[in-house]
Amino acid sequence: MIEFTSIILKFADQDEKTGWTYIEIPADIAQQLKPGNKKTFRAKGMLDQLAFFGAALMPMGEGNFIMALNADMRKGLRKQEGAILHVQIEADNEFSIQTPDYMLECFEYEPEALNFYNSLTKSHRDYFVKWIEGAKTEPTKIKRLTQTISALSKGYSYGEMIRMFRKG
Repeated sequence: MIEFTSIILKFADQDEKTGWTYIEIPADIAQQLKPGNKKTFRAKGMLDQLAFFGAALMPMGEGNFIMALNADMRKGLRKQEGAILHVQIEADNEFSIQTPDYMLECFEYEPEALNFYNSLTKSHRDYFVKWIEGAKTEPTKIKRLTQTISALSKGYSYGEMIRMFRKG
């Protein structure tokens, strides 16, 4: 476990990251966590006294990474932009998102969707699962599941699916 201190930062105008609250993971620490890696990876550890796992560390260039602090993390920390955090962190190699049983049942009726889904990388499959699981109501979850199966049967990536359904 690697320990360091970091300041809570917030993006002003940064494309899709606008408004994100995050901490920086300097290149030297990122290299200790996952030597030679330049892609997004998962980490676990402690922020002050708050445990976390499966947090995405995203590359920002020159070997530096960031870790977004979601609403639950911010609430648990009770700290805001500019505050200092004691960080204890390590790579989370056990993290995985499982495909829900209800999704697997739908694939039984749509083998083309299953074939395309299985051809995607694990992280790309996770986009679909997290989107469906993130629904707050059962009707929304069912709608997202239906849209996902339809998009996968047409060979659409997650981004293509979202754009398709935004157009209406």
